[in-house]
Amino acid sequence: MRAWPQGQGAHPRAGQITRVGAKRRRVRVRGDSGRTSRNAGAGMHLKIVGSAAGGGFPQWNCNYRLSRAARAGTAGVEARTQSSLAASADGVAWVLFNASPDIRQQIAATPELQPRADGPLRSSPIGAVVLTNADVDHVAGLLSLRERQPFAIYATEQVLAVLAANPIFNVLDPAIVPRRRLQQGGTLDIADAEGRPTGITVESFAVPGKIALYLETSSRPDADFSSDSGDTIGVRISDGGRSAYYIPGCAGIDAALRARLAGAACLLFDGTLYTDDEMIVAGVGQKTGRRMGHLSISGERGAMAGLSGLDIGRRVFVHINNTNPVLDTNSPEHAAVRAAGWEIAHDGMEIEL
Repeated sequence: MRAWPQGQGAHPRAGQITRVGAKRRRVRVRGDSGRTSRNAGAGMHLKIVGSAAGGGFPQWNCNYRLSRAARAGTAGVEARTQSSLAASADGVAWVLFNASPDIRQQIAATPELQPRADGPLRSSPIGAVVLTNADVDHVAGLLSLRERQPFAIYATEQVLAVLAANPIFNVLDPAIVPRRRLQQGGTLDIADAEGRPTGITVESFAVPGKIALYLETSSRPDADFSSDSGDTIGVRISDGGRSAYYIPGCAGIDAALRARLAGAACLLFDGTLYTDDEMIVAGVGQKTGRRMGHLSISGERGAMAGLSGLDIGRRVFVHINNTNPVLDTNSPEHAAVRAAGWEIAHDGMEIEL
């Protein structure tokens, strides 16, 4: 069970679903097979299986105060795995958005993503993986999904080119794990490796970001590797009804993005850093958030200010770095985010639309 701050609104506990636009209620039931399923017509189901940025929280080599607090079991400071989201239209077929290096651990903690008790000796409910960029914390988990298990990979032309240029990803035989292109600005019905529909539809669109760190040709903190042509994308996820936006990486908010997000039922947005110079001040890095392709949460040019005034049903920060003070539920930064109407994602958070 998770401890949530008092007086800032109730949060769902593990095994409980929060329904957007309706009262909270339990909708999951046990079928004859022992598999967790959902009531017919319950709506699209989202599960945040990883809510931290690259390295997770606590990061393996990080001795910053927040990582120390997480290791010590300090109340209000809880561990998180690296960024990933699961979506399902029916509670049976699932689509992953990004495959983090923690994917084996995340599947072990998520019964919905495990083989059915009455299923074949080798099987998985994961029908497809959609990649929003080529960052290590979003693609390295693909290597753990080998073992000749069919599923489909969806990504932009740029990200597919990165996979093709790295032979290690050939452990996922394209004859078994097909790679399919996401057309920027287009809408695509996501299907599994055999072409069976998952019930999930994705609209992809470029957002300001940058190329993956390992593709950079300079380590200079002031070098510019920004990109807004598809190296980083956001996605609108739908089951034909209501939809949610998932944007775990974004370096800026412009008028076009505000217009796109206006009226959204749910937004899962980049919450990597609270302030742009956070890692510099913490003494753990030399780069600003924008240099790393991430908008800060606070400040005049931050996400809370940039998205204020929009009619968005539910706002959740995801992809949270180990230096971000919002990870401490007792911090003033966490309180400020909650007061502004935002939530902080945690592993296992469930949202139903």
